[in-house]
Amino acid sequence: MKKFIPNGLTLLNLLCGCIAVIFVVNSNFVTASFFVFLGIFFDFFDGFAARKLNVQSDLGVQLDSLADMVTSGVVPGLIVYKLIELSDLSWGETNVMPYFGLAITLASAYRLAKFNIDEDQQTYFKGLPTPANTLLIVSLPLILEFQNSDAINAIILNEWFLIGLTILSCYLLNSSIKLFALKFKDYSFKGNATRYIFILLCLVLLIVLHFAAIPMIILLYILMSLLDNLTSK
Repeated sequence: MKKFIPNGLTLLNLLCGCIAVIFVVNSNFVTASFFVFLGIFFDFFDGFAARKLNVQSDLGVQLDSLADMVTSGVVPGLIVYKLIELSDLSWGETNVMPYFGLAITLASAYRLAKFNIDEDQQTYFKGLPTPANTLLIVSLPLILEFQNSDAINAIILNEWFLIGLTILSCYLLNSSIKLFALKFKDYSFKGNATRYIFILLCLVLLIVLHFAAIPMIILLYILMSLLDNLTSK
């Protein structure tokens, strides 16, 4: 019975991703975001449960990537598609530019496939993990909805910003940048200083900036990882 618990959590992640897709298609970004957050929650704890119950398996690894492909691959691509649509970018009579957002879905699929065959990424990641990239993308419609800033809204709904963000997102997903993982072998501060400081700064940013903190957190994650790489050398 305990063997099914991690896979059950993974399937809940997949279910949340499927529901989020439906809401994004109907331009209900807030509800879609809720299911994305819930799916990422299940995604974090399926691996945790597998390690604690000592029931890790090849099936679980493959199932996890398939679920992530929906929640953290299809959903962010569709969100950028819809945002570019809202920006009214039009090249010619037929507006094909929103489809450019789906490049994030393709880049996510490529990253997940690489991750599955890379045995080095046990304690760190190469490139931005798909859930982190998804949180970055999901934050955009939430900022539009809740932050009430005309200046920020104008930036987010700028077609060139969205195209540039898509390109940057695809690069970060498949870059060779070494990023620390939030996996604790023990709870000592000495061995996990970067993780504890990161979590503390994340809490402060979320309290102060709310949803606008999420892009800042992703940037902080990358910068702290680069600093951690330099100090470890």
